[in-house]
Amino acid sequence: MAVPKKRTSKSKKKIRKTVWREKANQARIKAFSLAQSIPTGRSKSFYYATDEKASESPKSSTSINESDKL
Repeated sequence: MAVPKKRTSKSKKKIRKTVWREKANQARIKAFSLAQSIPTGRSKSFYYATDEKASESPKSSTSINESDKL
């Protein structure tokens, strides 16, 4: 016969929710930091078009670091 499970305490729920929110907060901070690195020229993971003609063709997109070498 099925037996009901014990109820989860409020403190355990609060701890789990806090951990979940902290993970989301860390992801938000990392994403914002990566986004800020694009205009500064320190981005090593983002690729985007550097001029109007290149924006039409996805194959001709370059990163900031590659354009600095030219």
